[in-house]
Amino acid sequence: MTAPTLDTLPDAQARELLRGCLAVDRWVEEVLAGRPYGDRDALLATADLAARDLTPPEVDAALAGHPRIGERAGAGHNAEASAREQAGVEPAEGDTAARLAAGNAAYERRFGRVFLICAAGRSAPQILAELDRRLGNDDDVERAEVLDNLRQIALLRLEEAV
Repeated sequence: MTAPTLDTLPDAQARELLRGCLAVDRWVEEVLAGRPYGDRDALLATADLAARDLTPPEVDAALAGHPRIGERAGAGHNAEASAREQAGVEPAEGDTAARLAAGNAAYERRFGRVFLICAAGRSAPQILAELDRRLGNDDDVERAEVLDNLRQIALLRLEEAV
């Protein structure tokens, strides 16, 4: 699909495509309202800007669409995108599954939400290093990191879609 094709999609189809990138109603509606874009760069610029200031409830909604790192996507997740993004994570390697499970649990205890990272192109050791580093963040710094990773993932998925 191209940006001009997205411009002509019926609203319901365009919403579905956008929700697969970032499950935040305000973001979907802002990106949808910007049509017609005419080209990919204009679409991505609007999507980027709209994803930069998610509210705490929007973050919660978006995180509900992401499985834990090292786990396979289930109901309510964009399974195809998650599998592609986590392709570098092989839980069967050594103690990777146990370390990811322990790290995910520690993160959830610390911050009260699932650990999210733009995993595309990262190996399990790289993700584990980031998880360890981010466990040392204060709440404000970590919230900013979560927002930025949600934005990166949304743009990655939108780039793949158009």
